[in-house]
Amino acid sequence: MDNELRREIIMDNYMYPYNKEVPSDKETFIKVNSNNESCIDNIDIYLKIEDDTIKKIYFDGEACAISTSATSVMIKLLENKKISEVLKLCAAYETMIEDGTTDENLSEALAYNEIYKQQNRKHCAMLPWLGLKKALEKYESSLEK
Repeated sequence: MDNELRREIIMDNYMYPYNKEVPSDKETFIKVNSNNESCIDNIDIYLKIEDDTIKKIYFDGEACAISTSATSVMIKLLENKKISEVLKLCAAYETMIEDGTTDENLSEALAYNEIYKQQNRKHCAMLPWLGLKKALEKYESSLEK
């Protein structure tokens, strides 16, 4: 992905983030908080799962351009996907953030494939995905009850 397209994806998703709102029926969602203690990044993620499929994701809060755009891109990528597919995409994204290895299935999320070169930005790019993992753990533990 060239630098111009990368910048366009990040800035578009920062300026006009997808599903940045609190759902009106928030009681039917799993809610988790994901934050970065070393900066302002602090987002709430709302996840609705039905039949082992992520039906809807929203987020709200304040965060830098990388965290906000990464959250928006993540939501667009993961809505209406089975949890098994979501876990594979999550692992592929995490690997890309750590060492730059890309997976074409990441689609727009490939805009973050250079983040591995910037140690101080890795957590920003991972913030929504860490929140997603917490939400999936909550979901799994609710099934065990």
